[in-house]
Order: sequence, then structure tokens, then C-alpha cells
Amino acid sequence: MHTRIRLAALASGAAILAASGMMSASASATAPVPASSTHNRPSARFGIAYLPANVDLQPTASGTWVDTGLQVTLPKAGTYALDLDVRARLQGVPPVNTFMVGRLWNVDAATALPNSERILSQLIDTTATGAGIIAKNTTSPISEYITVTAPTTIRLQAQRTNASGASTIAAIWSDGAGRTSFRFDRIS
Repeated sequence: MHTRIRLAALASGAAILAASGMMSASASATAPVPASSTHNRPSARFGIAYLPANVDLQPTASGTWVDTGLQVTLPKAGTYALDLDVRARLQGVPPVNTFMVGRLWNVDAATALPNSERILSQLIDTTATGAGIIAKNTTSPISEYITVTAPTTIRLQAQRTNASGASTIAAIWSDGAGRTSFRFDRIS
């Protein structure tokens, strides 16, 4: 059921983008979609945005929240359904227990949306050192409702946490092998 709704929403969004001249009907499914191509207009009831650039979490300290650059502005007062697909890439050398978490951040209120945290990816391997590199790519959903009283910007944040050992790669990605996207739909 949810898959059908998501597919219908994506098809509807693509049709609106094409009709508004923001995307050609023949646009490649693997071509990067710049942030400026989102149909996140003030009069829009719904919209979608794509991660404008890959985000490397490795340079930041373990447990530090990082702004990803992926955000939407909810155009007016109302209740919105928020739906994200977040692609995470994580790598480490055993023994390791490292994970990535995503959450939604209300930019205007400077606070996290309650209960929006999701584990995006985790590596746990307690075998002896020298067992080789382990890595994975995952795509995780984040779905929430929010009621706002004025236009509000919501941003995706992410963090990596090294519980033991350390990651060697921790990143939020978006490319032809899988997009990180953020959709909103005003439901009332």
C-alpha cells in the first residue's frame, strides 16, 4: 500500500515538474538533480528535494550532528507528512561497532523533531583485527508528521557514532545508484 502511494506521489511530482518546465519529460533517471530543481514553491501543497552533494561525516567527531544540506520549506500553516529516503555508506575494519543516525531538524525553532531519529546503517563485527574491511550501503526511510503555524524549514541531519573501533568511511550519498530525497505533502 505504502509503495503504491509513494510511486503515485513520485509520478505526480514528476508530472508537475515537467508541466512547470522544471524538468524535461525526457530527463534521465540517473542525471543528478540540483537543489534548485525542487518544486518547493510557496504555493505548493507538496514537494520533493534531493541531497545537493554527498556529505562526509568522517572528519567530524563521533556523535556530532552534521547538517546535510538537504532541506524543504513547508510553505504555509498546516499538517504535513514528511517522507525521506536516506542513503548511507559505512565502512570499517574489525573489530568495530559503528553506526549512523539521521534526524529531522526544525531550522526555524532550532530543535529536533521529536522521535524523528532513525538508525541509517550499522556495522558490528567483533572478529580479530586483520579480518579485512567491511562495508555497506543502505537506504533507510524517515517518515513523520508535523503541524506548523507558519512557513517552516526542515533539514536532514546525520551523525556517526563509534561505539568500539572506528569507521573509515561514513557518508550520506546521492547518485545514480540511489538518491537521498525529502518529500512533503500538506494533508490538512
